[in-house]
Amino acid sequence: MALDFTAIDFETANGFRGSPCSVGLVKVRSGRVVERGYWLMRPPAGHDEFDPRNVAIHGIRAQDVASAPRFADVFAEVGGFIGDDVLVAHNAAFDLGVIRSALEVSGLEAPAYDYACTVVLSRRTYSLPSHSLPFAARAAGVALERHHDAAEDAAACAGILIDIAARHGAGTVEGVYGALGLSLPRQEAFVPGRDEVSPATARALAGRTGGPRPGGGRAWAPWPTEGVNPPANADADPHHPLFGHRIVFTGALGIPRTEAKARAAALGAQPASSVTRATTVLVVGDGFVAADLVSGRVTAKARRVLELRERGQPVEVLSEGEFLQMLGGEWPAKSA
Repeated sequence: MALDFTAIDFETANGFRGSPCSVGLVKVRSGRVVERGYWLMRPPAGHDEFDPRNVAIHGIRAQDVASAPRFADVFAEVGGFIGDDVLVAHNAAFDLGVIRSALEVSGLEAPAYDYACTVVLSRRTYSLPSHSLPFAARAAGVALERHHDAAEDAAACAGILIDIAARHGAGTVEGVYGALGLSLPRQEAFVPGRDEVSPATARALAGRTGGPRPGGGRAWAPWPTEGVNPPANADADPHHPLFGHRIVFTGALGIPRTEAKARAAALGAQPASSVTRATTVLVVGDGFVAADLVSGRVTAKARRVLELRERGQPVEVLSEGEFLQMLGGEWPAKSA
């Protein structure tokens, strides 16, 4: 067998993960890129409002896709490009969720996919303060000039997996996971009328998608106290990138800290109130981005994390956006 897979990256129009407006695909055969694909699309009807927060990230506006086909009309071609390949994405829970939710609200069947997550694999391969795509791409020696361009991000993701496979001497995607003592995850198929829709889709259909805040502007939910630290859900998906981590929050996010902790715990992470030697993930609010680790714009807790890293403790720093994407991509109504 050979290192064959398709890397994928979606950009979405708003806080609901089922609102794709672009997708980039890169096909790899025997560890070499052989084909690329890129599509602009209108998100599914009823979920096609463009949130200024998303536009600020990827630069795609409603007028840019006004004449593009709907996701439902594009997916046959996208699905044909993927074929029976293992899908690879950076934070695969999000990108696989985009496919599932967008097909659910379009009333279409969703195929099953085996998939690999380069966030999970990066954490087990590279020693980095952040495993965001730019940091992981740099560690893999992969150029990434236009982050949040779906085609560029998919190509970077492909390069990261190729590098990780080489470092572990693995000739297949399954072999990479096996070398790390992991099993290759799988997203099961969805059939309308037979299967329940995913929780993210259910929330969207109930009108709780975390869309633009009336009047625009920046507003933060108050975080007056740390609150309790709920126990990690031992029955959560062990393939999720937050599962098994000890997570601490600092700064102001768009949701109360108690809710952030509860949602992280539901995915198998153990929330804590302070950075210690047991900490593995720190989520930083207040508009933090991974590049701030280089510039020094960090909170006291983040500085503590950097000190621990200098002593050899592998702690990862996440931005609010990265954390929210791991929760399913939903922007809380009050987030900036």
